[in-house]
Amino acid sequence: MPKINYEQSLDILNNIKIDNLPTQKLFITDAIDRILANDIIADHNLPAYPTSGMDGYAVQHKDLESGKIKIIDFNPAGTVVESDVISGVCIKTFTGSLMPKGSDTLIPIENVTVDGDTIIINEAVPFGFATRAVGESYKKDEILITKGAKIGYAEVGVMASLNISQVAVFVQPTVAIASTGSEILDLGEEQTNKAQIRSSNHLTLEAIAKQNGANVHQMGVVEDDRKSITSLLENALQNANIVVTTGGVSVGDYDYVKDIIKDELGATVLFQGVNIKPGQHILFARKGDKFIIGLPGFAYSSTVTFMLYVLPLIYKFSGSNKELEILKAKLTEDFKNKTFKTIFTACNLTNNHGTYEVDFKGKKQGTSAILTNMLDNCGLLYQKEGSDSLNAGDTVEVIRI
Repeated sequence: MPKINYEQSLDILNNIKIDNLPTQKLFITDAIDRILANDIIADHNLPAYPTSGMDGYAVQHKDLESGKIKIIDFNPAGTVVESDVISGVCIKTFTGSLMPKGSDTLIPIENVTVDGDTIIINEAVPFGFATRAVGESYKKDEILITKGAKIGYAEVGVMASLNISQVAVFVQPTVAIASTGSEILDLGEEQTNKAQIRSSNHLTLEAIAKQNGANVHQMGVVEDDRKSITSLLENALQNANIVVTTGGVSVGDYDYVKDIIKDELGATVLFQGVNIKPGQHILFARKGDKFIIGLPGFAYSSTVTFMLYVLPLIYKFSGSNKELEILKAKLTEDFKNKTFKTIFTACNLTNNHGTYEVDFKGKKQGTSAILTNMLDNCGLLYQKEGSDSLNAGDTVEVIRI
C-alpha cells in the first residue's frame, strides 16, 4: 500500500462514521466531564412569572414622580401575596419573590427612606428596573444544551433548574494499549543486559487517553514474537473499541505488527504510511466497528501520532464534537525546514498579552525518541508538506496540546 500525505489521511479519519454509540444514565453531578447524548430542552419558562431581582418595593413606575408611596403589604420569597399594587401604594418585595399583580418596577431598598408606612423616593429608577421578565433565563421549548456538549458546572445547574436528576451520556470508549519489542522493559523489570531499554510508551499513551475521557485496557509490554503479539491483539479486540500498539510497524525483520494486523486479524487497512515527521510508518486499520492503530516505537513519534490519529477516534467514540485545537502564533526565531514532509515539531507556546508566541528554547535536536521535548508549555508547530523555512515574525500554526 503506497504512502499517502497527511491531508489524505485526515480525510480518511474524518470520514469515519461510528453509529449507534451506547449511552448510559447518570446522576447529573456524576456526569461531569461526560458527553451529553441528547439535547436538553426547556419544558417551561424561567422565570415562569415576573420576578423580583432585588430586595425593594414593587411599584407602578409612574408613582415614583410623587416622591412618596404608601406601603400596604410585604411579599417574602416563596409566598403569593394577595394584595395588588394600584396607583399610590407599594408592596415590600424580596429577591426571588413574584412581582405583585399591578406592579411594573422594583425600587431597591437602598434608593428609599422608610417613614412609618411610607417610602420616600431618594433616587428614581427606570421603568421595569430589577424585574425579571417571563423567560429571561430560558423559554419553553428552547434547546439549552446540545447533544455532544461536555457537561460542566453550568450544564449541571441548568439541568437542576429543569428538575432533571439523571441525564443520558455516551459510554466512554475503551482503548487497549501495548508496547512491542524484545528490547524493552516494563516498570519494575530488571535489566539483564545493556541493550535493554525502559518502555514509557504504553504509560504515556494511557495518560493521554485518560485525560481525554477514555477508559484504558493496559496490556503492558510484549516481546517481538508473532504468536504472542497475535494473542495479545485478539484479546484486546474483545475488550476495547480502539487497540493501539507501539513498535513493529517499520520495515525491520522483527516488525511483525503490521503483518499480523492484516493477515492474522483480517483487518481492513485504511492506510499504511503517511508522509509526516514524526511517525511515517503508522498503520491504521478497521475490523468491524473497532480500530487498530500501529504506531512507531520512538517515544516522541508514538506520542505525536497518538494525538493526531487516536485522539480524534476517542472523540468520535465519546460522541464529542471536540477537535484538535490549532492556533495562530508568532514565531520569535528562525526555523529551517529540513524535509519535504508534513512536520510536527515540539515548541514552546506562550501567551504574551493576548498574542501566542513560539520559540524552541531548551528543545533538543535529534531523533524522534526525545520525549522530554514535550515537557512544559509544549505545542506542536504544524508545517504542511513542501513548506519553506520560517523566519522570526512569521505567523505559524500550532497544535495546542
